[in-house]
Amino acid sequence: MTGLGWFAALIVGALAGWIAEKIMKRDHGLLLNIFMGIVGAMLFNAILGFIFGSSLGGWIGQLFAGVVGACILIAAINAFRSRS
Repeated sequence: MTGLGWFAALIVGALAGWIAEKIMKRDHGLLLNIFMGIVGAMLFNAILGFIFGSSLGGWIGQLFAGVVGACILIAAINAFRSRS
């Protein structure tokens, strides 16, 4: 996560994963929430970087990116699971 240390990335990732979990009405554990939040933030920042040439910074920006990215990941996993 851009601009955040490891400890802050864990906290923001866990919070972002938890918020995305509630938005998408799923039930995951803490570790999966942290993973989804961190990977989701990296994914959404990469998308923003590709489209606009910049990414979101700071705690609030990374939290927003993590929530949106984690929702994208959860939707992709749900679509993959429904196919098989």
